[in-house]
Amino acid sequence: MSDIFDLKITVQAEHIDTLNHVNNVVYVSWMQDVATAHIEALGLGLKEYIELKHAMVAVEHHVQYRKAAFEGEEIILRTWLNDINSLYSFRQYVFYRPKDKAILFTANTQWACIEIATGRPKRMSPTFTQAYQPLASTENPMDFSQYDDGGNKAE
Repeated sequence: MSDIFDLKITVQAEHIDTLNHVNNVVYVSWMQDVATAHIEALGLGLKEYIELKHAMVAVEHHVQYRKAAFEGEEIILRTWLNDINSLYSFRQYVFYRPKDKAILFTANTQWACIEIATGRPKRMSPTFTQAYQPLASTENPMDFSQYDDGGNKAE
């Protein structure tokens, strides 16, 4: 079973577009950032991909922009795995702003396992299927109650 993974960030000037809010493309970049941090935490990052000669690549994204984010704001990027089969894993994302308890963005990605040398689909090895386990149905990934309005975890 995989866990919910959170990455706290601060919106920087380079994230802002001409409308003075976070550019839509930045959210997709943050999806990659938090997914990468999550797989590293699971012990199955780029180094392991290269050793195993196969990797996960994004094949489909669905995104929903709900509220704008602005420079200087603290944002919690949350991700978790919600399904897996021999070729695909399915990852969910929620980006949350603690100061007003707002959900800014939701998304999901279908990831495919490929052989690095050829780029062709490949069944996931046991190393992948053991690491990439779906979140338990008893966990609520939309619960951010452990964070105060500054984005710090309550003790």
